[in-house]
Amino acid sequence: MAAEAKMRHALAVPTPLGDVPVGAVIFDPDGNVIGRGSNRREADGDPTAHAEIIAIREAVRNFHDGWRLTDCTIAVTLEPCCMCAGALVAARIGTIIFGAYEPKMGACGSVFDVVRDPQVLYQPQVIGGVLADECAAQLGVFFQECR
Repeated sequence: MAAEAKMRHALAVPTPLGDVPVGAVIFDPDGNVIGRGSNRREADGDPTAHAEIIAIREAVRNFHDGWRLTDCTIAVTLEPCCMCAGALVAARIGTIIFGAYEPKMGACGSVFDVVRDPQVLYQPQVIGGVLADECAAQLGVFFQECR
C-alpha cells in the first residue's frame, strides 16, 4: 500500500471533540491495520495521550512480537513530537510516514531529529510531507474554530 493510501487511513481516524485532530494508524508488514489512535489529551486528561502512543499500545497487543513493531509502518497526520518519536524508536517501528510538518515541536527533522540522531540505537525510515496540505487543512479548520 502506498504512503498516500496509508495517510488517508490516518486522516479518517476520528478525534474526540475538543482535541487537536491528529490521527495515527500502524500497519503490519503485510499492510494490515494493527493499531489506531487519535489525540485524546483533553478527552482523557492525559498529557501522554497522543495519537502515536495510543496506536503503539494497540499495535503491540495485536502484533504478537512483544513490544517490537519491527517492519511495521505508522502513518500519522502530524510530525511526531519528541515523546512520540522516542516511543516509535523504542518500539522499533520500521517506517514513520507523517503528513503536516510541526514547526514548533516536530522531532522528525523540523525542530529536532530524534529518529536520526547518531546516538539512537535504532533508526526508522522517515517519509515526511505525505498529503501535507490535507493534513494541515484538517488542523487549520480545528484551530480556526477555536478562535
